Amino acid sequence: MFARVNSMGLIGIDGFLIDVEADLSQGLPGFDVVGLPGAAVRESRDRVRASMKNCGFTYPVSRITVNLAPADVRKEGSVYDLPLLLALLKASGQLEMPLDESAFVGELSLAGEVRPIRGVLPMVLAARDSGIKRVFVPTDNAAEGAVVDGIDVIPVSSVSSLLGHLSGAAVISPAVPEDFPNIFMSCGITNDFSDICGQAVARRALEVAAAGSHNILLIGPPGSGKSMLARRLPSILPDMTQAEALEATKIHSIAGTLPGGAGLLKSRPFRSPHHGVSAAGLTGGGTVPRPGEASLAHQGVLFLDELPEFSRVAMEALRQPLEDSRVTISRVSASLTYPCSFMLVAAMNPCPCGYFGHPTRQCKCSPVAQQSYLARISGPLLDRIDLHIEVPPVEYEQLSSKQPSESSAEIRERVNAARLRQLERFKGTEVSCNARIHPGMLRETCAMTDSASKMLQGVFDRMGLSARAYDRLLKVARTIADLDSADIIDTQHLAEAVQYRSLDRKYWRK
Repeated sequence: MFARVNSMGLIGIDGFLIDVEADLSQGLPGFDVVGLPGAAVRESRDRVRASMKNCGFTYPVSRITVNLAPADVRKEGSVYDLPLLLALLKASGQLEMPLDESAFVGELSLAGEVRPIRGVLPMVLAARDSGIKRVFVPTDNAAEGAVVDGIDVIPVSSVSSLLGHLSGAAVISPAVPEDFPNIFMSCGITNDFSDICGQAVARRALEVAAAGSHNILLIGPPGSGKSMLARRLPSILPDMTQAEALEATKIHSIAGTLPGGAGLLKSRPFRSPHHGVSAAGLTGGGTVPRPGEASLAHQGVLFLDELPEFSRVAMEALRQPLEDSRVTISRVSASLTYPCSFMLVAAMNPCPCGYFGHPTRQCKCSPVAQQSYLARISGPLLDRIDLHIEVPPVEYEQLSSKQPSESSAEIRERVNAARLRQLERFKGTEVSCNARIHPGMLRETCAMTDSASKMLQGVFDRMGLSARAYDRLLKVARTIADLDSADIIDTQHLAEAVQYRSLDRKYWRK
């Protein structure tokens, strides 16, 4: 006998419909799975066999052939356990309910419990687009799938509860999505800018970077507060739109880093990999390509502490993602593209000992050692960082001051206002912030006064800027003008942007 059940698969960050076809025929007992199954899919035979027996069903003693169509796309993971079991029950006559308008995903335990899987959100999106009316998912993944409109997401905890629902004996209610505007109320941010003493220039630079999603490099001696500043950046980042939250959640769903029971991400991602990470760990890779740290930071922040300690290969691998906001991983079986529109925040010491230029401590490094250390950061990578900020040591008067610093809530209010101006300006385009302005849009969106234009010409000739640095300087000036609620870039906006771009001349071009 023959039976077919709908399921879902993944290609990159997108889902696609899969037909799980089961055929029972005469012959020596056997269980074959075809359709380019991976190792986890082949192992599902044993999980399904044990689940059927332990749930009180009769395992068919016949020649079993299961096909996962389309057969030319490789199938990975344990997502097909549940639909495979249902297909065998239908083919053996133990299940009579129609399942044509439903899709099923989930891993089975040997006792018939349904365990969580990766990638439920993109699978539910694809199921809705394929005309499926309802999707049965593991209970732990229900909140994630429920954010998709136009389709019922049914949480399933076990095979017995699923069959009780299908028979009408114990109907399971569809999962209810959480209200998107309220999900930020419990994002759990505890670090606040009010904890920081002094560092007025660095605080202002991080505000500008957050408002326009600009890349930033913090240079200073040990203990000056570089990491402390960077780790408080999430507290002033602008609220995500629902489209941004959905796209970021898809990536974390595929990678398996979404917290259990979570729907959409509650705040912008903040990823801080160790400096021993490989190039594949940063940009993605593997036999079955998975998203790397750059993609996991999509719509958020990628923080690289002690930047020169990262391998040269890993740092250079970020050049293309920083420019294109996406990374393509090519393998023999497939070529997958993951989005990675992130804000790069890097921190480093000015020399190996860390005290070059320190007002009270003497640097012990030779000039050759200093230059060798700085040379680990290539010119092309440095050129892709919009703001270069020096973070000096904090003085005692600042540390002991009882005057409270400005809180993250106050800064975030200005950042949100500036980002709303950008969203209004770029309405109807794929651009969401100033850092992503296309070169063809610069002249229209970055209009300057005559005095600012003359200043920029002098700066370009005097500093020897590249074309890329010129574009990024304009984008930073546009963000500063947005924070000032100005429609046109003036000299004070441009002067501040130039100040943030000149530090590389102090260290790298002596």
